[in-house]
Amino acid sequence: MEEYPSKQSTENLDDPPNSRLFVVTSRSITEDELREAFSVFGDIQGVWVVKDKQTKESKGICYVKFSKSSQACLAMEEMHGKVLMEGTKPVKVFIAQSRSSTRHRDVEDEELTRIFVMIPKTFSEEDLKNTFKEYGDIEYCVIIKNKFTGESKGLGYVRYYKPSQAALAIENCDKTYRAILAEPRTKATVTEDYSGGGARADPGNYPVMDYRSGDFTRCLMMSTRAALTQEQIFALFDIIPGMEYCELQRDAYGMSKGHALIRYSNLGSAVYAKEKLNGFEYPPGNRLVVNFVDDGEDRSSPVGRMAMQFVATQMMSAVWNGPSTSQVMKPPGFSAVSPMSRVQTDVNLPPLKKLAPPDSKSKERLFVVFSPSPLPPDVLEDVFCRFGSLIEVHLVPGRKVGYMKYADKQCADEAMAALHGRVVNGVKMKVMLADPPREESHKRPRTY
Repeated sequence: MEEYPSKQSTENLDDPPNSRLFVVTSRSITEDELREAFSVFGDIQGVWVVKDKQTKESKGICYVKFSKSSQACLAMEEMHGKVLMEGTKPVKVFIAQSRSSTRHRDVEDEELTRIFVMIPKTFSEEDLKNTFKEYGDIEYCVIIKNKFTGESKGLGYVRYYKPSQAALAIENCDKTYRAILAEPRTKATVTEDYSGGGARADPGNYPVMDYRSGDFTRCLMMSTRAALTQEQIFALFDIIPGMEYCELQRDAYGMSKGHALIRYSNLGSAVYAKEKLNGFEYPPGNRLVVNFVDDGEDRSSPVGRMAMQFVATQMMSAVWNGPSTSQVMKPPGFSAVSPMSRVQTDVNLPPLKKLAPPDSKSKERLFVVFSPSPLPPDVLEDVFCRFGSLIEVHLVPGRKVGYMKYADKQCADEAMAALHGRVVNGVKMKVMLADPPREESHKRPRTY
């Protein structure tokens, strides 16, 4: 393969970083046609068409090198999926990585949109945003603060919507900010690992902490495609005790950006929230993504890493071995985690009562409608059994409704009166009397 036929200096191909494009195109497209198509985005330093060694014919792959990474990113954003010449297929444009790498970054790669900056400790998030908004639309800003004092550490992140905007900020902002792309952690950055694991990086460039490595924080970043409100997010994460901060990221018009920052007062609650809510569908069909983010704590010491590893191990044991337990384990020597009831509601519930025998005759059935999605059967049983004589809980598959069967009518009436219109674990319930089965019906009797 003749990638760079004219033995030009290759040591500068990736200087500055992310200034070289990898283009997949038609074999009939020539070097001159590529240069003409891409030159509108900036100063092109070279175009190389990859050719077959034997036939010298184009393989439909080429590289385009710009003098600036912002030019290359803009070209990628504008040209990806475009047709260069009539009768040819749309081109695919990526940011080429180092020649030793087989991975290229595409227009959707979030690693190109977030920068890390050094800022005055007096900066607020609004100051940070105002300083960098001239280079493009900002999705969110984060200032790293000291865990104990709450003071800024003079470090921050700025996330843009487009790679070209982040590149422009790095190229043009005041050099005192020392702006760089916020690269994710790799295994090489983990100096000590007591269990053989390494750190992973999530798509949003925030360091995601692998359970095996012991890298956990009290801060979480939640991403959602649905338009959730601040109140909905707060209610969801407040189910786990210890939440001390929750903020939905908004744009200049006050609209949600689909991200929220959540911080807990202790490590255990954050670990529990991450394990329980990452991948949780709320509302149904909208899968939440929850990851740990850097909270500015120093985890470089072996003692600190072993301490976190111990807490995380205890928390994961509680999560995996007892998902329905009413209490989270409390590791000695660390901040206590409040007892974690699986039922969070403003209703003053009576104490738990035993279920009625399963062969009891049903005297009353309650029909329950859930919004936005049904509660788990064990949680429903926990709630509805407290009024006595509950025989069983039945959820209708594929629907947001269920039935509660009682052996005593008065108990059912009390449950309906107490729970109708109430919210349990973020789910609102409408509780009504179910229609009795029609005696004249010749259909099979109901089994619930």
